[in-house]
Parts: sequence; structure tokens; C-alpha cells
Amino acid sequence: MAKRARQPKRKRKRVTFDVDAFLSSSGAARVVRQYPVGAVMFAQGDPADDVVYIQAGGIRLSVVSRSGREAVVAMLGPGDFVGESVLAGHPLRMATATAVAPTTAVVIQKQEMLRVLHTEPTLASRFLSYVLARNVRVEADLVDQLFNRTEKRLARALLLLARYGKDEAPNLVLPRISQEVLAEMVGTTRSRVNFFMNKFRRLGFIDYNGRLQVNRSLLSVVLHD
Repeated sequence: MAKRARQPKRKRKRVTFDVDAFLSSSGAARVVRQYPVGAVMFAQGDPADDVVYIQAGGIRLSVVSRSGREAVVAMLGPGDFVGESVLAGHPLRMATATAVAPTTAVVIQKQEMLRVLHTEPTLASRFLSYVLARNVRVEADLVDQLFNRTEKRLARALLLLARYGKDEAPNLVLPRISQEVLAEMVGTTRSRVNFFMNKFRRLGFIDYNGRLQVNRSLLSVVLHD
């Protein structure tokens, strides 16, 4: 009896959860707000009573120490949540969120967000995955600060800003960002950032003439030991 030819296994298509579509149709009480460049979404120490989902644009999260020293702790973009620590019971904002590009955000009250997370398991799963991935990134940032040289830290920061490694296509052209902010992100001086940015441009890793475009070849700096 002839053997039946084995049919090749079909690859299961990866299904991604569209948070934007869900928030638009779930009936969750929400407000869509627009923030111009430089606008403060919320400030460190403000009462925390809502969660923000970024639909478009970019946000810089920064903290100020008691001595007045400011540090950039994260650069967030479309698909990111901001201020989610309120769900863990933090009554005050732990950082200042400032728009670095024209930004559209969905603001959801704390109690409403908790209700939706309890009643909509798909969103709850997506949100949990996001929080875990962000914690991994924070740990990676700490290791990066402790062990990697300035050049590699700057390259990694630029790739994160361009969202390389995300499910969606990377942003080739980044919102306008100053070298001072980049220096704060990687823990160095503006002059060192300027030196390496010129080097990256000379090697073709970035295009840096009034706008900042990150090329995939910059990955070689991060992957090279």
C-alpha cells in the first residue's frame, strides 16, 4: 500500500493584539489628548490617577534628584504605556513625561483601567507582556550602564529610539532630539556624544543633517565585542 505523502506543516500565523482598536471599541472611559513638542504630560510628584497609552509621537521620561540633578530614564513611543505604576498603588508620579514630538495619547482613569484589565483577558495579557518586556529592558539598561563603553551605549540608545527589535517596522527617521538628552540617556557628556555621532555619520551608520536617521548597520556597533 502506497504511503500517503506527508503534507508540510503550515506555519501558524502570528496574531498581534491591536490595542488601539480595542481601546476604540471596548467602551472604556477615556480621553484622547494632543501634546505639542515640549508639553509636559505630567510632572514628577503630581498626583497619579490615570494611565496613558501613546498612539503617536514620543515621550521622554526624566527624574530629578533632591540635589537638582536631572536624568532621562526612558524614551517611549507608539504602543507604550506611561504612568502604569499607578496600578501598583503609587499615589504620585515618579517621573516627568515630556513630549519630544507631536504626541497623541489615550488617557484612561485608574479605576477604569483596572476594570478593563479584569474583564478583558486579551488586553490584560497584552498589558502583562508589555510590563514584563519593559522590566527586562530596564535591567538591560542597567547592565549597559555598568559594563558597556560609551560608544556602545549610545548606539544601543539610538536603536531603541528607532524601535529596532519591535514587532512593528522601525522608525528610520527619529523625532528631533538634542545631544544633551542623548548624553543624559547614556550617562556621558555632550562632547562625547558629539564625537561618536560624527563618527557614526562618517561610517554611514546614521544620517545626521538636521534630522536623525538610524541605519540598520548601526547594529554592528552593539553586536561587536
